[in-house]
Amino acid sequence: MIDLTKHFETLKTGGIILYPTDTIWGIGCDATDNEACKRIAGLKGRADNKSFVLLADGFPMIQKYIPDFPEVCYDLADFATKPLTIIYPDAKGLAPSVVADDGSVGFRITTDPVCIKLIRSMRKPLVSTSANLSGEASPTDFSDIHSEIKEGVDTIVEDRLKEKRTKASQIIKIGLGGEVKIIRK
Repeated sequence: MIDLTKHFETLKTGGIILYPTDTIWGIGCDATDNEACKRIAGLKGRADNKSFVLLADGFPMIQKYIPDFPEVCYDLADFATKPLTIIYPDAKGLAPSVVADDGSVGFRITTDPVCIKLIRSMRKPLVSTSANLSGEASPTDFSDIHSEIKEGVDTIVEDRLKEKRTKASQIIKIGLGGEVKIIRK
């Protein structure tokens, strides 16, 4: 089993990591650390007003940040046939730079064991934005990641460099009244 100690320490001290997720390669940090989140946006060359997807280890973690948790999300997760990101309304307690202008935030419950260990070590959600420069394709293979990204992070989770990742998750947005809108299939 991979030793994640240096990655835990990086995250806990405001650093950013490059890591494989259950979908694609991602850049991550503590989702409550605004300075680390801004560093990721700068590294990607991304607009400040664009929010990030966050990874959680389960609904109890998400409910800490979504006070009016929509019950329909349990059913959406049960019926999902691939990784599902749900955009929730009215997020609280997260870094301002991970929350969209309308107060919403996207969460995905990860099934990846390394991601789960990282999240549980912090006891906080993990930013999971694609490991690409803004406007470029999302990398499914480590070799597809631009050298500027690799050199701009504080540490790389290298245990599975040869594994090809699949593709981005499905995205559904939940409105304040519980309405459901499909963003990406």
